[in-house]
Amino acid sequence: MNGAPETHEGRRILILGGTGEASALARALAGRPDLSVRLSLAGRTAAPKVEPVPTRIGGFGGAAGLAHYLLAEGLTRLVDATHPFAAAISGNAARAAAQAGVPLLAIRRPAWDRVPGDLWTEVGSMAEAAAALGPVPRRVFLTIGRQEAGAFAAAPHHAYLARTVEPLREVLTVPRLATIEARGPFDAEAETALMRASGIEILVAKNSGGAATYGKIAAARRLGIPVVMVRRPAKPDVPSVADIAGALRWLDGDAHAVPSTVRAV
Repeated sequence: MNGAPETHEGRRILILGGTGEASALARALAGRPDLSVRLSLAGRTAAPKVEPVPTRIGGFGGAAGLAHYLLAEGLTRLVDATHPFAAAISGNAARAAAQAGVPLLAIRRPAWDRVPGDLWTEVGSMAEAAAALGPVPRRVFLTIGRQEAGAFAAAPHHAYLARTVEPLREVLTVPRLATIEARGPFDAEAETALMRASGIEILVAKNSGGAATYGKIAAARRLGIPVVMVRRPAKPDVPSVADIAGALRWLDGDAHAVPSTVRAV
């Protein structure tokens, strides 16, 4: 199958979002008369930020559903600007783009690198992260989001401070749990104060990259607090760029000429 023919004056773009990069790209493209832009959100956040482009909420029904949507709506470009840990969505995007014949670009922000003073234990899953906390009870700052927090029920002897965008509710049931509902960015000074006041002894984080949530990593380094760092899942090997500037160049140019190409991590 082949996607709709594209002209420079009639590019129809779908952004798979849920990240700061997706929002920034939507803002950069909003109002351009030569483009028709829409943003798709998975619907996991009850009150997503209002964006300046038409926005749809909810899934597509897997790769086949997304391919059907691309063809039915005459879309000519697909941008995967989802979270670095949204492996299933990225996999569906790659398969759907191939099925529909629609050019795909992924925005893949660089992962954080360990620097002198960081005390990281890197693990490959949330189950491994829970095990890495060890047998001795500790005060844990859990910053891995709501969906996967349940893995830490396997380590109920720790005291948890869990920060999520959405209410944690019954996802994590442990005897000692405090919660914070907040949306970043979080700066290093505020994170240092929070971790010190809460008596945090170890931090659990995803290697999401970017500046918005790096403050907790800097704060842990400053306080000498160890970090259990969850590595990113594998993503499809598709054309990708590190930032919005690269995506804008691709959208304004030949879909087959990918600037500043990086590959999946």
